[in-house]
Amino acid sequence: MSTQATVKGLVQYRAGDGPLMDIPEGPIEVELAADSAVVSWTHEEESLNTAIPLQDYERYVSEGVIAKVA
Repeated sequence: MSTQATVKGLVQYRAGDGPLMDIPEGPIEVELAADSAVVSWTHEEESLNTAIPLQDYERYVSEGVIAKVA
């Protein structure tokens, strides 16, 4: 089941072996798995998604840079 949330600060992911990239501030959709969170968002009319380690997702939530929508 997916969850709606909002990015309110610096949230980053690594695309393959490349550099860290930012997820822009704004609405996201999150699908939790056993060891990761799949984050989906729209940027400049393009749908994007990435999987980030669950530990990183939980840290972003605890720091308040990802806020779950009630």
